[in-house]
Amino acid sequence: MLSTGLGLVAALAAVPFVVAQDGSLTGPTSSSAAAGYSCDPNQCKLPSCNCASTSPPGGLDPSQVPQFVTFTADDAIQSYTIDAVNQFLGSRLNPNGCPVKMTYFTSLNYTNYTLVTDWYVAGNEIADHTMTHVGTPPNDEVMGNLIALNALAGIPLPDIIGFRAPFLNYSVDTLTMLHNAGFTYDSSASASLPVGADGTDAFWPYTLDNGLANDCLTVENACKGNPKLPGFWEIPMYALFDQRGAAGVHLMDPWLDAANGNSNPDDEATLQYMQSTFSDHYKGNRQPFGLYTHPIHLATDYPGVPAPTPTINMINDFLDWAQEQDDVWIVSNEQMLAWIKNPVPVSQLNNIPEFHCQQPKIDSSKQICNGIPQNEAGLVEECMFTDFPFYTCYGCPTDPPTPSNPNPDQSNKTQTRHRISSNCTTAFWDPVQGTCLCEGSSCQYNDLTQAIGPNGANLTGGGSRSSLPTPKASNFNGAADLVLSSASVAGVLGTAVVGVVGAVMGWTLVGI
Repeated sequence: MLSTGLGLVAALAAVPFVVAQDGSLTGPTSSSAAAGYSCDPNQCKLPSCNCASTSPPGGLDPSQVPQFVTFTADDAIQSYTIDAVNQFLGSRLNPNGCPVKMTYFTSLNYTNYTLVTDWYVAGNEIADHTMTHVGTPPNDEVMGNLIALNALAGIPLPDIIGFRAPFLNYSVDTLTMLHNAGFTYDSSASASLPVGADGTDAFWPYTLDNGLANDCLTVENACKGNPKLPGFWEIPMYALFDQRGAAGVHLMDPWLDAANGNSNPDDEATLQYMQSTFSDHYKGNRQPFGLYTHPIHLATDYPGVPAPTPTINMINDFLDWAQEQDDVWIVSNEQMLAWIKNPVPVSQLNNIPEFHCQQPKIDSSKQICNGIPQNEAGLVEECMFTDFPFYTCYGCPTDPPTPSNPNPDQSNKTQTRHRISSNCTTAFWDPVQGTCLCEGSSCQYNDLTQAIGPNGANLTGGGSRSSLPTPKASNFNGAADLVLSSASVAGVLGTAVVGVVGAVMGWTLVGI
């Protein structure tokens, strides 16, 4: 059986690897005149309303403000992409000793649902990126993604609060649809000017009570007060700038770009402008700094594609350097918004629950398919579809989910699995028995949060990654790798191979 599995892995060398970079910028996407933005801070007040402003929320002095680094990933969740993210974040801690968290904007083609569950239970944010990766998406692409992530990955609907449009292609109608559907935020708009430029669009996240203030030159009928969507947040994607300033703009996957007008990417030049852009944020009003990735481009184990080792080392060098600065926190969008709604001095971040690290207290010997690898071993089901097989705790459907049918009936080949109950959380839900181990305050957690220490001290991950092994498709919570159990060779291999086998069985493209 093992030799068969290795043969499948070897066959991946023939699978086409598509290098495509969506989310690039060529120049400013807004201006003060095009924005025509007006907001009265005496009327628009936190936590439900926030004006678009370059100043920190809550009137805090920048010296009291955390420098947030948001690390986001787009597209399918597979073992390749989980490994790619983990090589940057898996060994890092924030100044309160908690593992760093990130936001994964998830599309469903080629996604392994079990890894979505594991990633969420490990404390990361799962957000919506449409089902089949289409720009300016129709309603069924967005809502179908919600339904499928809830049905097949067990992500509670109230916890899927964010959205990013594929290719960053969105419209006023997209934002209105998201608001009407109950999303908390969108993160598709670009902050395309340096933080220190006159008329910069590098605003702190803001609500659309008074319209959009970004992408006013590119999104039709946006800005000048439109669209008015009370309480709905925009988290701008903050561009990076090389030696050319505003003319040398970079956004997603900047390491794929050539810097300073050159013809080829250069890791040293990229590192320099990543550090200089970070410093402009850090020494100014500390607007968030973002690393917006398509992690498949940084995969080390995609068959037939050389690992981009120099670029991986460069990004880790940047993160090491950033974490050596005081008051730097690597966070998810969800965590950042929790602070913006309730801005407190950086020394008081532990007063915000979203910044704690709490592990569900569940006996490691208990068999429950709940997103914790040692508990769910042997319980994950393999769903063999021609186009892309996947794994799930929640029962194989008769057909793959589609925008028109995002939650197909379960197959009758195995015991019926139960969708997560609305009054339970994923780690405590038993989809085999259809029961919740506990509810509300009766659920117990181990709180591993420590007193906040200065960055660069032992509480942080800065500079520590060289002495630690790179995690392979494992959770940030340090749990053991998941081992699947089924009749196929894929079932007896660890999660590091789950996505590989899935790709062989029909994943001819990785969702980029």
